[in-house]
Amino acid sequence: MTDTRLTTPFNARSTAADVVAGADLTGQRAIVTGASSGIGVETARALATAGAEVTLAVRDVRAGERTAREIRAAATNRLVRVAPLDLSNQRSVAAFVADWDGPLHILVNNAGVSATPEMRTAEGWELQFATNHLGHFALANGLHRALAAAGRARVVSLSSIAHVQAPMVFEDVNFRERRYDRLLAYGESKTATALFAVEANRRWAGDGITVNAANPGAVATNLGRHLTEEDYAHLPAYDFKTPQQGAATSVLLAAGPQLEGIGGRYFEDCGQAVRHRPETPLRGVAAHATDPAAAARLWQLSLDLLAGVHDA
Repeated sequence: MTDTRLTTPFNARSTAADVVAGADLTGQRAIVTGASSGIGVETARALATAGAEVTLAVRDVRAGERTAREIRAAATNRLVRVAPLDLSNQRSVAAFVADWDGPLHILVNNAGVSATPEMRTAEGWELQFATNHLGHFALANGLHRALAAAGRARVVSLSSIAHVQAPMVFEDVNFRERRYDRLLAYGESKTATALFAVEANRRWAGDGITVNAANPGAVATNLGRHLTEEDYAHLPAYDFKTPQQGAATSVLLAAGPQLEGIGGRYFEDCGQAVRHRPETPLRGVAAHATDPAAAARLWQLSLDLLAGVHDA
């Protein structure tokens, strides 16, 4: 982890609108996955308000179109479009990439699923790992040329404090040998999204692409629809944010001038996270989520899994 911790004028209560106030993203193109609900909507809204051309990459195109119309009206920005993307389906990811044309300045890997019952993709991959990590991994790699063409492009990878108790079990990322634990599976998928930022930034910095991870904090959105009352009883006492506050860190990483040239780091509450400590269970980043060796290992594992799909 970098010794010099980056701080900004913003904090846990700042909103996406606060972060983007005064920014001019005219001429920049952005993709926000999962932008039909929750913090994805607010991330897309803030970028569009600042003048960016924003593509809402969503599973539910009808919901995406409703969101796009509302953003266009509120942001007075007509450059808001919708494209279908199911991150659990590699054919859908490949189709989205094939349809993209021209440079890409901002990619926000926002979409996710959480605490699902045991479910698997067509490839047999555990759904949360497949959606939260592998889908975004394939998307970002597929769009690498577009990101490089933009010059000074930024990628934001959403993680979660749930990563803290869930280092990667590389020998069984898809829970084929272990008893399935939906909360642990979610945590591991979010360790994976943090490690993605470390290795992607190392590989792509030379192309002018910076990649950072963001923990948006606890936000009451559809992401928690699979959590039961019993689950909530065992969870820590989160200080919940509004969706607008939850989107602030993502927007900061995507558009804040403070992040120019900064990559490979993990942020929360609009600042670089401190190292996680047991006495502050709801803050910080665990060492296993920023470990360069683990990040490189995950990258190769992800390539191998995707290669198996293309070879089939």
